Amino acid sequence: MHTIWKGSISFGLVNIPVKLHAATDDKGVKFRTLHEKCHSPIRYEKVCPVCEEEVKQDEMVKAYEYTKGKFIIVDDKELEELKNQAEERAVEIVQFVKIEEIDPIYFDKSYYLSPNEGGTKAYSLLREALAESGKVGIAKMVFRSKEQLAVLRVYEDTIVMETIHYPDEVRNAKDVPNVPEKSELSKKELDTAILLIDQLTAEFNPEEFHDEYREAVLQFIEGKRTGEQVVTPKEKDKPTNVTDLMAALQASIDKTKPKTKVKPAAKKKAGTTKAKAKKNA
Repeated sequence: MHTIWKGSISFGLVNIPVKLHAATDDKGVKFRTLHEKCHSPIRYEKVCPVCEEEVKQDEMVKAYEYTKGKFIIVDDKELEELKNQAEERAVEIVQFVKIEEIDPIYFDKSYYLSPNEGGTKAYSLLREALAESGKVGIAKMVFRSKEQLAVLRVYEDTIVMETIHYPDEVRNAKDVPNVPEKSELSKKELDTAILLIDQLTAEFNPEEFHDEYREAVLQFIEGKRTGEQVVTPKEKDKPTNVTDLMAALQASIDKTKPKTKVKPAAKKKAGTTKAKAKKNA
């Protein structure tokens, strides 16, 4: 399993060197965007709207837009210093709570924690203490350029770190539009709804569920593939070396070819002209 971060967990005087691994994987079907004309993948370029030119990575700077159209440029080195100061604290457990006290709306993403070199015994100690107490640890850490609030809990003998949102990151439910106030319901309506809930109540088993839409999309794509409905990008015409050489030679010949001089029209003698004029008269 790929390691995406190395650090340590600290609670009290106990320090546990750990590795962080992604616990989930997005299985959604991803599509590419092609040019309908030639079926080539579309490139997305970063273009400056003022200069009307493509901007390279080394020409970009970070900036914070504190008001519309007003920016404060922030240097990467300045951010790195702040990040290093915060990372010195690693994963610091600040308190222990019951997981039932945390509303699921706060949970963000899950990561597995494994012991790093020399941390096996301390890792086991924290795991057993969490399981025995029935509590979870609330921790703070800097991860991916952001200070994260996290929950440490035990899942199948592995310590899991669940990043959770800060309160100001969760939108107020009262701002949701068109939510009805408590309405008067008949006892019969409520009893019927509760009966339906009871009939559908079961012990949660995640293995019973699967992404039917994803399976249908993949089956549909496989049907197109086996039916030879496959498109390939049209290759860009590449001139051969011979063509390039001939073009270069012809251009050189054309460039060095002497220009044809236009001969000036012969001037007529004045005497001859006057003689012809008298004859005609």
